[in-house]
Amino acid sequence: RQVNQEAYTPKVVSIGPYHHNSSHLRSMERHKVMYLKSFLERTNTSMESWIHYIASKEPLIRHCYSDALQLTPNNLVEIICVDSGFILELFWTSNFGTHDIYLSTPWFEATIFHDLVLLENQLPFFVLHDLFYLSMANFGNNDISPFMVLTFRYLRCFNKSNLSPNLITTCHHFTDLLRTFYLCGRRQTTRTKGWRYIPSVTKLSEAGIKFAITESKCLLNLSFSKRVLKIPKFRISDLTEQLFRNMVALEQFHYPDEGYITEYALVLQYLVNTGRDVDILVRDGIMENLLGDSDAAAEWTKRLCRNIILNNFSSDYVSLWQDLDASYKSRGLKLKSTLRRDYCKGPWQTAATIAAIFLLGLALVQTVCSIWQTK
Repeated sequence: RQVNQEAYTPKVVSIGPYHHNSSHLRSMERHKVMYLKSFLERTNTSMESWIHYIASKEPLIRHCYSDALQLTPNNLVEIICVDSGFILELFWTSNFGTHDIYLSTPWFEATIFHDLVLLENQLPFFVLHDLFYLSMANFGNNDISPFMVLTFRYLRCFNKSNLSPNLITTCHHFTDLLRTFYLCGRRQTTRTKGWRYIPSVTKLSEAGIKFAITESKCLLNLSFSKRVLKIPKFRISDLTEQLFRNMVALEQFHYPDEGYITEYALVLQYLVNTGRDVDILVRDGIMENLLGDSDAAAEWTKRLCRNIILNNFSSDYVSLWQDLDASYKSRGLKLKSTLRRDYCKGPWQTAATIAAIFLLGLALVQTVCSIWQTK
């Protein structure tokens, strides 16, 4: 967290107990209460029924948070009640239309959207699910979308592989669902120990290895064959680090033996060390750099895996990097890499090298002709 605290800290709205007392988020408390009341009125639900349910689950809810919460049971129940009402009304109005000019301002709406997937800004999913159905039972409409469907619609921009809500068997919170979206379509693989050093994009390129976009919709599916490393297209923006940092933090705590997002971030860290690496991937259409500056994008990848631990890796990743490393170290490619690095760095140096070879060839021909004339 110390590497980039802003990546874990909500900017507009606090959800749950961790950031509830943050001074820069207090202005949203009034709106959260308004949204709670609006949802309860819309569904003809009494607040007492919600409070009764949350109070009955208070020990279980408290256990969902890793740190000891310095809150009384009543305070925790109040926070969960207000924040749940805000989320349910937000999802409802986002799907069926809203008249809230304040919260529907594009920049404000986008900031709330990204605040809701931060790891420290979560409510247990089962609470939201149960409160939604508790209210829908009073609404008397059989056509109401289930809560998971509403959630998928709200977070649809992350669901690149069109994962169906019916396939979700376990979901702890929205950060967990975000990770599930990114893992959708990931090839099945075993986990294994061991990892090799991976040369940077520039070094691989100098060794004659090419880069291409894979057709896989899953960001994590990389492949290497016939000296071509295929990488799914990815985008780097101001929000990319925030999203990946929160998924990596989630894996460090809850999926230490299934760190698929973490190992992908580690791959990027090895491949992209300098702005030159970024330029090559942008040129080949693999990376979309919305940061503008190539060096800034390279620094982003290097920050992503600081202060993390990963004990095992996907077997297909390990095999891929073994093949890549063997191809990189082959004698022919090493010679080609040396020629490119030492004699063909730029157009002028390449021209000078070609001219030198040409002159050397002329000198050799002249020498041979002189020998013949002597005979």
